[in-house]
Amino acid sequence: MSAQMKRTWAEVSMERLAHNYHALRGLTPYGTKFLGLVKADAYGHGAVPVAKELEKLGADYLGVACLDEAIEVREAGVKTPILILGCTPVAYAADLVKYNISQACYDLEFAKALSDVAQKAGGEITVHIQCDTGMTRLGFLCHEETIEKSAKEIYEAVNLPGLKAEGIFTHFSDSDGSEEYTMLQFGRFLGIIDQVKALGYEFPIRHCANSAATLLYPATYLDMVRPGIVLFGHLPDASMDPGLCDLVPVLELKSRVATVREVPAGTPVSYGRTNTLTRDTRLAVIPVGYGDGYSRGFSNKITVLINGQKAPVTGRICMDMCMVDVTDIPGVKEGDVAVLYGEDQPVEAGAGIINTISYELLCVLTKRIPRIYL
Repeated sequence: MSAQMKRTWAEVSMERLAHNYHALRGLTPYGTKFLGLVKADAYGHGAVPVAKELEKLGADYLGVACLDEAIEVREAGVKTPILILGCTPVAYAADLVKYNISQACYDLEFAKALSDVAQKAGGEITVHIQCDTGMTRLGFLCHEETIEKSAKEIYEAVNLPGLKAEGIFTHFSDSDGSEEYTMLQFGRFLGIIDQVKALGYEFPIRHCANSAATLLYPATYLDMVRPGIVLFGHLPDASMDPGLCDLVPVLELKSRVATVREVPAGTPVSYGRTNTLTRDTRLAVIPVGYGDGYSRGFSNKITVLINGQKAPVTGRICMDMCMVDVTDIPGVKEGDVAVLYGEDQPVEAGAGIINTISYELLCVLTKRIPRIYL
């Protein structure tokens, strides 16, 4: 038994990651660039190993949320272009030059600050102009009443010294829900591109297709797509048609039975006594809890897979452990593997229980859980 597999661990299949990459590449026309998202520790899968695998597979760009994430990947030896999609404080912007990292540029004031930093550093900062077409987060505001003003500001920004304006992008807020709103955003995005082009600047890379748009709206591919959660085998919304693309989950979360106990009927289980046994029960103790990112909200509601059969979590999930009822599963013993998330134990089921999304459950898996790369 591997020392890393004594308690709880996550198995990350690089073969499955490659499968999903090629399946998504197969949706896009030849020449469409591919930005793979590795932000939030590659959605809990491990940013550096995933980034290295995407580089080997031929991804054109990698996307992160912040400077620290970008530097971690770059210092690991990854040469693929990296785009920071979030904010970088101006005080640290010189690192963009040092590490050759591209930065989202979301307003004229920030563009001027980056220009000043680049000139003082004696280098150049590659920027992708960020357009707010309806997400209402970051970006030059590109609504109908503001588009002309924003076009002029963007044109001024892309002509600042020290900046290389390589790309322009927007982010869809409801591409897994509303086609009407997505197309409204897409129309606004095309409109701002046209207005800046009319002023005299044309962007080499235009991108807006996130995971849902990559699956649903080929018209939005433009020059580059930005798949995120789908790279790891999960749909942005559990109600989407799984036939849209042949995706497989990349990560399986596993633990081992610590012990099996015979407990009489009438015994309360775990904190708060939220579950009192109604029969003589064989309880298996599993060393995983909310301290590992396995949500306390699953208490008394979720099952785990042991020996191919479902065992219900019984009582509240603790910080480091939980208890499951294995009365109806013969032969369960110490050391048996319990599958918490996997192909036959989908993370989406857990997300539905606590009214969240698979993104969150994967991202909250803590560093206490070693990732084993297969």
